[in-house]
Amino acid sequence: MKKKKITGKGEFIYDYKHDILTFKMKDRNYKKSIEIQNFAIDIDDKNLITGIRVFDASKVFGVDKYVLKNIVHGEFKADVEKKIVTITLKFVGMQRNRLMSLLSKKQNFIHQITAPIKNVSDSIVECAV
Repeated sequence: MKKKKITGKGEFIYDYKHDILTFKMKDRNYKKSIEIQNFAIDIDDKNLITGIRVFDASKVFGVDKYVLKNIVHGEFKADVEKKIVTITLKFVGMQRNRLMSLLSKKQNFIHQITAPIKNVSDSIVECAV
């Protein structure tokens, strides 16, 4: 069976005070969230992953909170196959009037979640901000 692929516009929000980074796809109907470790995965009414919140983001990514506050571009991808979720995030930030990748070019942030997640459809969801 072929995976469903959804692409669209996204947005990111960084809560500096609570150190929470949120990536989400716009114009999707939120249904529920599943919390695993430092992550909350958002699922829409079509059982597709359409966003992620990262708690203690500066610690998870190993970057200063000021860097996360200045993200100017980001990409989010959720790949679900046989209930295994792989999340890929890419960031570009502004530091001293220069654009820079917040993670090394060789290593974007990739996190695979192997905990059983019920009612999530095999799919690929991609969005850019």
